[in-house]
Amino acid sequence: MPIRRLFIANRGEIAMRIIGTCRALGIETVIGVSAADRNSLPARAADRALCIGPAHPVGSYLNAEAIVHAASGCGADALHPGYGFLSERPRLAELCAAKGIIFVGPTPGQLAAFGDKLRARAAAEAAGVPVVPGAAISSAEEAHAVAERLGVPLLVKAAGGGGGRGIKRLTRLEELDALLQLASAEAGAAFGDARVYLERFVARGRHVEVQILGDGRGNVLHLGERDCSVQRRYQKLIEETPAPGLPDRVRGALLEAAVRLAASVRYRGAGTVEFIYDVPRGEFYFLEVNARLQVEHGVTEAVTGIDLVAEQLAIAAGEGLRFTQAGIINRGCAIECRINAEDPAADFRPSPGRITRAQWPQGEGVRIDTHIGTGADVPPFYDSLLGKLIVHGPDRETALRRLHGALAGTRIEGVASNIGFQRDVTDDAEFRAGGVTTDFVARFLERRPPCASAERGAHG
Repeated sequence: MPIRRLFIANRGEIAMRIIGTCRALGIETVIGVSAADRNSLPARAADRALCIGPAHPVGSYLNAEAIVHAASGCGADALHPGYGFLSERPRLAELCAAKGIIFVGPTPGQLAAFGDKLRARAAAEAAGVPVVPGAAISSAEEAHAVAERLGVPLLVKAAGGGGGRGIKRLTRLEELDALLQLASAEAGAAFGDARVYLERFVARGRHVEVQILGDGRGNVLHLGERDCSVQRRYQKLIEETPAPGLPDRVRGALLEAAVRLAASVRYRGAGTVEFIYDVPRGEFYFLEVNARLQVEHGVTEAVTGIDLVAEQLAIAAGEGLRFTQAGIINRGCAIECRINAEDPAADFRPSPGRITRAQWPQGEGVRIDTHIGTGADVPPFYDSLLGKLIVHGPDRETALRRLHGALAGTRIEGVASNIGFQRDVTDDAEFRAGGVTTDFVARFLERRPPCASAERGAHG
């Protein structure tokens, strides 16, 4: 079924990203906005904007019934959930199906399966994909038995969550009861699911993920891997492809495992299979499947030349996969920095307010995905992401040089930003050498704490 009118159930830069592809394809766009986003750039860029509720996301971007009512009322053929908010909630996909609206994403069953980390682990094991040693727990007594068997350090992880929430690191068994309560309470508040499980903590690991596309009939392609190891508190800051210095044996096995897992469940749409690569052991383990488009999808687009949003829409419309694996060629290196409205000198506290100056760089190999310009408001209700600075080059050295120039040419004033921090990180010798592990940012901050004056100065 052709998609002629698309309802966008999201905001910010991903909404702008979807609008851009739809404009190129001749698809009409209707965006649902909260009261705080009535005058946002996406609201002005879409063919039509409908207010779906108040500023607080509970009443708007997290209100599935209001979203589908608006989509149905405007005669939308399909709904794109973007990422975050309700993008991985089966309820939104189910409501769309009930109204005859195409959901641009996986099936409700796939969303339910991969939204539950324990069910996802079971699916990976059934497909022969290695998982991090761990176990589900149903009582404090069981948790202590599992912890003693696995040994510390361990992670206490939310079974139904994501985005780094509901994760606690355990270094002493005496802390287990307290951390179980903390993680369970955080998971219950954030996801409405207080279940947690234990997993071995990989002390020197790299976070490597594989971009996949599936047609829903068992055919799956990969578009290469991304390294997302530059993180703070499990939140990604910088992503790149290909993963620098990853052994070819490991890379090939990662890609094959991701495809095998997705094919085993007849995955539909775009998704990302995430792994942790244990550097000392030379082994990788399955972490989770993000059953949606990822924030960092732009680096994959840069090296493949493939518009992932266009492919999402084609799959949703029933066109299936429009490429063969041999037809997907990754060229060069791409790196993305997330530019956030937050103050690194104040423990990365969010910094809402009005942008008095926004200057984004241009140049060869530079791409900016943003919804922010001079005079834009940054509401306090949502994620602090202002934009994504993506650079591409024929090799990593060229990409790094372009990234340095692009960060130097970026100015955000009126709110605090992490531009200076990102510039310091990307100038660091360890990062430039490639292959950092997930503890890199914590170690970096110990030796180079952010400077308040620098963050509030020329770079934001």
